[in-house]
Amino acid sequence: APAAAGASPPAGPPGARGGGAGSGPGGRRPRRTARAAGATAVAGLVAVGLSLAACSTGGTGSRDEGAARTDEVAAAAPTSSPSASEGPQSAERVDPIALLKADPKIGDRLKDDLKPCVADAYPVDASYGDLTGAPAPDVVVNVMTCGDAVGIGTYVYRMQNDRYVNVFMAEEAAVYATIDRGDLVVTRQVYAKGDPVAYPSGEDVITYRWSGSRFTQHDWVHNDYSRAVGDGGAVEPAPSEPPAN
Repeated sequence: APAAAGASPPAGPPGARGGGAGSGPGGRRPRRTARAAGATAVAGLVAVGLSLAACSTGGTGSRDEGAARTDEVAAAAPTSSPSASEGPQSAERVDPIALLKADPKIGDRLKDDLKPCVADAYPVDASYGDLTGAPAPDVVVNVMTCGDAVGIGTYVYRMQNDRYVNVFMAEEAAVYATIDRGDLVVTRQVYAKGDPVAYPSGEDVITYRWSGSRFTQHDWVHNDYSRAVGDGGAVEPAPSEPPAN
């Protein structure tokens, strides 16, 4: 069972790098990127159409019947653009490694195993966003293995009294958390006996929301993956039960 601090119920969730509902770490199938050739062709036709429209006015692009009316000019004027404050907000970056090593809720074993994969590059992801309504962005930290980028722990830090405090944690194999429109989405890959790391049999996706002073479970989804891909020989796992409320 997942170990969750400041959460009710226990956290369950993703596996390899990239997590999130439906596309979390350890994702089975890569996303396909649509080609832009069609868009390029359409853009070319639009450019030709504009050129022909200009020629139909005598080559100058001006109207033959005189100056444009004032109300037409006003209607064509661009509307005011949103202020910069309405756009994406920047977040002051923190050192996730320092957060983890100073966290009294994290055991010494994980701290001792937290070492760079190469040079000074740690297997740690950090995400910033508004999960709890705190004065500073909340920080979601995911710790992974170096070799296959499988999640082994996820932590949420909230600014309280001018310092970041651990308000959620889940330490288990193949777990990963993301921020989705103000919700905390935790994904855990489900492996049947004999499943290779790259091909789990399914996943549990649990959505948490901040409720006053802690995270509470809002939604739970289980996905079973097709056995027709990968090695195709894995035994299907027994259906998992939704986390207890």
